[in-house]
Amino acid sequence: MIQTNKLKKSFKSYKKKPGFLGSIQSLYKRDYITKDAVADFDLDIPEGQIVGLLGPNGAGKTTLMKMFTGIIVPTSGEINILGHRPSDREKSFRKKIALVMGQKSQLWWDIPAMDSFLLLQKYYEISKDDFDEKIEHMSELLGVKELLHIHVRKLSLGERMKMELMASLIHSPEIIFLDEPTIGLDLVAQENIRNFIKDYHRKNNCTIILTSHYMADVQELCSKIVLILNGKKAYDGDIQDFEKLLGHEKRVSFSFKNPISNDDKYFEQYTPEWAEGRMQVELLIPEEQLRSVSSKVITNYEVEDFNTEVLPIEKVMKTLILNPEILSADK
Repeated sequence: MIQTNKLKKSFKSYKKKPGFLGSIQSLYKRDYITKDAVADFDLDIPEGQIVGLLGPNGAGKTTLMKMFTGIIVPTSGEINILGHRPSDREKSFRKKIALVMGQKSQLWWDIPAMDSFLLLQKYYEISKDDFDEKIEHMSELLGVKELLHIHVRKLSLGERMKMELMASLIHSPEIIFLDEPTIGLDLVAQENIRNFIKDYHRKNNCTIILTSHYMADVQELCSKIVLILNGKKAYDGDIQDFEKLLGHEKRVSFSFKNPISNDDKYFEQYTPEWAEGRMQVELLIPEEQLRSVSSKVITNYEVEDFNTEVLPIEKVMKTLILNPEILSADK
C-alpha cells in the first residue's frame, strides 16, 4: 500500500542579519541553510494496518504526511502509494486517499457541513444512493445528525472534527492519513473519535496512518509504530515490541503510611520516583524480580496500597526522545 525508498525532503532558508542594514545586505548576499526534514526514509506498510507515525515536534511527521498525499514533492528518493506517485496528483489517486489535519479545516466555515458534503459528492462522483447511505450511517455513528445543517463556524471543536472525518471518508478511501485528529479535544470527544475510527477500520479494512501526541490514541488504535527522530526512521515494528525497548520491567507504585527516610537506600536500585514527601514511590522492577521485591517491600514497610503496570508507552517515548542512543544500542 505504501512504500518509500531513500525518501528525502530538504528545505532551504537563509539567515538575515538584524536591522535595516541587514535587510539591505540580504538583497545582495544571503547565507543559505539547508535542513533535511526527512532523510533516507525507507518504509513498507501493507494493506489493512493502523500505523502510528510518532516523534517529537519538528521530527518530520507532517512533512511525511504531505509527501504521502502529494501536497509537497520529495527532494529525492522514491515513494509509491497504491501504485501512484503522489506528487503527480492524479485524480484516480486522490479518490483513493483521505487526509484529516486536526489543525486545518477542509470544510467551508460560512456554510453548513451538509453543503460541503454535497460539493464533495460531485467532486468524487459519488452516486446519490451511496452518498445518502454514508451520510446517514456516519452522522448516526458520530452523533451529529442534528448538526448537518448548522453553519460550521457555529459548531464546537469536537463537532467540527467529526464533520471533518465525515468529509474525508465520504468517498470510501483505501488509505486514510490522520494528522493529530484529536488535538485540542476533551477526553470524551477524543474517545468518541477513536471509537469511530476503530469501527470504521473494522468494517472497511482500510489502511490508516496516524500521527498524534496523545499516546491514548496510539495505544487504542495502532498495531504498528514508526518512530521518527530528526527526520530519520528510528523504529519500525509492533507496538508490543516498542513497549519493551527499555526492558521487561514492570512499573510498581507503593503508598506508605509514613514517609520513608532519606537514609533508606533500598529503593535506589529500582529507579525510584518519589512523591508526597516520600510517602509514595514508583519503581521499575524486572519481571523476574517482581514477586520477591514486592513481597520484601510489603513485609518490611508499612504499605497502604500498591499497583502494578507495564511501562507506559508515553514513558517509553519520552525516554527514547531524550536518549536516542538506546535505539542504536538495541539494534
